[in-house]
Amino acid sequence: MADLRIDLAGIKSPNPFWLASAPPTNSGYQVQRAFEAGWGGAVWKTLGEPILNVSSRFAAVSYNGQRVAGFNNIELITDRPLEVNLKEIYETKKRFPDHAIIASLMVEPKQEKWHEIVKRVEDVGVDGLELNFGCPHGMAERGMGSASGQVPELVEKQTYWVKEAARTPVIVKLTPNITDITVTAEAATRGGADAISMINTINSLAGVDLDTWNTVPHVAGKGAHGGYCGPAVKPIALNMVAECARNPHINVPISGIGGISNWQDAAEFILMGATGVQVCTAAMHHGFSIVEDMIDGLNNYLDDKGIASVMDLVGRSVSRYSDWGNLDLNYKIVPEINNDVCINCNKCHIACEDTSHQCIDLYTENGVPMLKVREEDCVGCNLCSIVCPVDGAISMVERKSAIAPMTWNERQLIMSSLSK
Repeated sequence: MADLRIDLAGIKSPNPFWLASAPPTNSGYQVQRAFEAGWGGAVWKTLGEPILNVSSRFAAVSYNGQRVAGFNNIELITDRPLEVNLKEIYETKKRFPDHAIIASLMVEPKQEKWHEIVKRVEDVGVDGLELNFGCPHGMAERGMGSASGQVPELVEKQTYWVKEAARTPVIVKLTPNITDITVTAEAATRGGADAISMINTINSLAGVDLDTWNTVPHVAGKGAHGGYCGPAVKPIALNMVAECARNPHINVPISGIGGISNWQDAAEFILMGATGVQVCTAAMHHGFSIVEDMIDGLNNYLDDKGIASVMDLVGRSVSRYSDWGNLDLNYKIVPEINNDVCINCNKCHIACEDTSHQCIDLYTENGVPMLKVREEDCVGCNLCSIVCPVDGAISMVERKSAIAPMTWNERQLIMSSLSK
């Protein structure tokens, strides 16, 4: 079996699967149940001045028969006294010394407030701290969460304040509700962050009830924007992790968050630069036991690839992620249709004819309907293979080009030199 142990900026855990700071990590009872189920670590639900939550507070977006394709919440940080949380953290760490417990923290952007909570939390034996600069609702209106996380200067300054007092590694959790997440990631790095985590939830409104006209969710007929997460946000999160991983000014480990529901998702985040991953929505949907399949699946994957340790997988795809201007303009792929497998639903033809490049022809051979691609007109957009409902009916294959590889950036250099 492969070695699934990770070391994220000095925080060690038996596997890369952590529970994110959220309802599943609200109490010692829950975190201990999670560790018994096999989770390698947990980021405790954000600590600070206890708040009052509202009812109701969750909503989900289901799509095409899939329940909870996206998840929306307007819940805030812990509503339990700090002393109670600290007592339970101490008890949990004592019972599970080899599992990672990270305290998520949020206080007013004041140096003394950060110093005070850091000392109190570290005294109960946490393995690290995660600064919540991402919560988009409720706390942001009070000057915390994403209100701080959207301002690079505040991210850098508050990270620096925490590092003044901290003895354990400091992770900075970043908001996706910003134009360029690398700007705040760089600010966290300048402030001394030992690692960064991303993404926190995205500003959202789950929906509107067409019968009552109330927002979903609503509180006595009133709604507010919340945080969006779940499988639907995975591509957004994966891109942000990749952008930070390939940025030479962000030279700290990454904890990946956002729509991770299975071992395949986790492997993708790790390949794109995350040392470990954090999970929330999938655990809320299916329970803590999902980690068993995650562990088994990642173990088998590493074994199949001949990789001894999950740490050897970290960032292996980062060098393959670049800017559009570095892509080969002369690379060509085309679809091949296997008419023996095709069920003649004609979705590929319709999609190509109506919305792409009109290069799939319908014809009949010996009374049997057939499909054929005119490769000279095909641009290799992948649309036909994407809409096809049958595995193996359409394959995208490479065609050797008679033209040498050339990127847009290289072309611009050539054009520029010719114009001189």
